[in-house]
Amino acid sequence: MDRFFFIVGAIMAFLAVALGAFGAHALKNRLTPDMLDIFEVGVRYHMYHALGLLAVAWATSRWPESNLTAAGWAFIVGIIIFSGSLYILSMTGMRWFGAVTPLGGLAFLIGWAILVWSVGR
Repeated sequence: MDRFFFIVGAIMAFLAVALGAFGAHALKNRLTPDMLDIFEVGVRYHMYHALGLLAVAWATSRWPESNLTAAGWAFIVGIIIFSGSLYILSMTGMRWFGAVTPLGGLAFLIGWAILVWSVGR
């Protein structure tokens, strides 16, 4: 699983950089400043948790007997729900996507808690 999470983390980091560039260049004149800020928050947390996936990959290779795969999956789900909902919200203006975002944030928190618990015990 360490290789899987490393590959997914690297792909997610690539996508975060690509989406950040897209937002900075293609969306700068198409979105309101508020919507662009929302998009940028999605990119920021996308990158943070792509790096978190790399940490999970490393920790899984270091402590293979732990339950770190759950942390990795929580980060993946969090990126999709949290960042994905912010991307959709900012580009479509559909405000109800904002109601989904906290579920992704909860997945991030669960992932970090599992990471701490798994490595700390």
